[in-house]
Amino acid sequence: LAAEPAPHRPAGMASSPCGSGNFDCGLEIKTRSVEQTLVPLVSQITTLINHKDKPKKSEKTLHAIQKVGQAVSAAVGRFVAVGEAIAVENEELKEEIGLACFEARRAGNAIAQLTDVVNPEHLETDGRSTVFSDRSGMVKAARMLLSSVTKVLVLADRIVIKQIITSRNKVLVTLEQLERVTTFQEFVHIFSQFGNEMVEFAHLTGDRQNDLKDEKKKARMAAARAVLEKCTMMLLTASKTCLRHPDCESARINKDTVFHRMRYALEQVIEIVTDTWPAGDSQVLPVSLYAGIKDFKVRVESLRDSLYPLPYESMAAQLEAMVEQIEDFTDSAYTSHEQREGILQLCHLTRQHTQQLIADWTCAQSVKAKDATEEMELSVLKTCQSISELRRELHKVAVGRATDLLKLHSDQLTLQTLKAAGNEGNLEAVAEYARTMNEQKEQLVETCRLLCHISGTEPLEITCIHAEETFHVIGPQIISAAQTLALHPSSKIAKENLDVFCESWESQLCDMAVLLREINDVFEGRRGIHFTPTLSLRRKHSANLKTAKAVKLDSEEQTTMAKLGLELRLLTSDVDSEVDRWEDQEHEVVRQSQSISSMAYSMYLFTRYGEQPSIVSCSVLLFFKHLFVCA
Repeated sequence: LAAEPAPHRPAGMASSPCGSGNFDCGLEIKTRSVEQTLVPLVSQITTLINHKDKPKKSEKTLHAIQKVGQAVSAAVGRFVAVGEAIAVENEELKEEIGLACFEARRAGNAIAQLTDVVNPEHLETDGRSTVFSDRSGMVKAARMLLSSVTKVLVLADRIVIKQIITSRNKVLVTLEQLERVTTFQEFVHIFSQFGNEMVEFAHLTGDRQNDLKDEKKKARMAAARAVLEKCTMMLLTASKTCLRHPDCESARINKDTVFHRMRYALEQVIEIVTDTWPAGDSQVLPVSLYAGIKDFKVRVESLRDSLYPLPYESMAAQLEAMVEQIEDFTDSAYTSHEQREGILQLCHLTRQHTQQLIADWTCAQSVKAKDATEEMELSVLKTCQSISELRRELHKVAVGRATDLLKLHSDQLTLQTLKAAGNEGNLEAVAEYARTMNEQKEQLVETCRLLCHISGTEPLEITCIHAEETFHVIGPQIISAAQTLALHPSSKIAKENLDVFCESWESQLCDMAVLLREINDVFEGRRGIHFTPTLSLRRKHSANLKTAKAVKLDSEEQTTMAKLGLELRLLTSDVDSEVDRWEDQEHEVVRQSQSISSMAYSMYLFTRYGEQPSIVSCSVLLFFKHLFVCA
């Protein structure tokens, strides 16, 4: 096949191997499912194409080839039937899918005819059977088959994208309604609908994330979905707080920020699945120090094999650009004097060795040396060694800083003092602890930036950027929530709101710890894979339940579980809001119902990550909701 002329490809259409380097169908395959669907077909066609060109074959060989041809034809027939059914259900793609299915069926029939040993055209003069002698005919049929089948699969993939877009649009409409509600009862009703829509969107985007071939897109999708996960619970409590305290400016700011983050994350998901980006919004990551050092080292080592004309100015400029990026480390107020001096010394040493390498290279060029001279070889070794030591030092500084910060935050002392100050209604104390919170936020943001420099892979860089953005946003939100509670210290809703934002901060710290381990694994060569932010709550609770045996749930069970969780949270909130209206907080019914509603939601959190959803907890909450309505 490689020797055959490539088929015409429409302008702007990228080529794809379709699972094999021998077949160019002219369509870009972006998902693993499409690629894996094509693998058996490619294998069977390759068997037919690569059979030995003997004029005579044994009957066993002939029937084996015929069997493969029939299998291909039958599989294409079943495939086309499904494709045509999809076309009927999707009017906008009906014509394109129909045409591709027609071409696939025709190509499948052609392959079956070419491999039919009882076909009169395949009989020799002596009466013996043979197989296709027109190799170009088989190649042409194979190309048509792969091209048409791939086109059907890619068109069907558009339907999946359309489902995600439709789901996103439904979420946006409900989000608009949630933002405008004025009563708690109306909010609970609309949020129930919103919860169902978010569950559907989460499943569609989760499947898409797992199916994507591009690891950078997978990391971006994971980051956007992590934002939506955290923000869903924040939206619930922030909206409730605004409804209960409509004149509170800090509560309104928090609510607006959550809605803005959710809309932005929803748009990011659509940009990823449609592969379209706003004008001027380049998805090319800035070159990290790790990538820059790796490229620089490759260029240096390449001088051993080829003394090609290398403009030494470009190599010197590349090194200076890296030294400028290293200022993120050396200019940091949190970098110790010893660390700063160590980094600067290694920068100076690398610069010296690079200058010597350029001098030796220039000398070798002047004498028209065919191979690298001994002096040049030594300069290459020294330059590579110094740049590697610089990389190790940068890694040590960034990882050490992150490790120290995680230990510092392990007791969550600042969060606890903020909560206590808010509960006491002490605005001055809240302002004082807010300054500490801001400082810690800045430290974490800067540390994430340093980790991004030494992360080692582009997906890990994306995850570092996500962590940096999350700390940057949630820090001020915690302060606003604490201010709201300080203004309304008796408000249970304001207290719950602060708790949720603090939990999100703690969750991001857990994610950062996992990210740090992944960066270390990549640096030390223990693992070649990368980390993407998954559902943080699942990670946190599974860490606490290491001895529990997890049960694999199918899609329907996961949907049921998620809906139960949202319903439980809503019912718990409903109970709490009604409790706030009771003047006698010591009333036995009130006290018991609060306890049981809280216990029910805790049961959900446990069963979500353990065995199966607790229907009992739902029934308990429904009973107490009914009790309050009757009361």
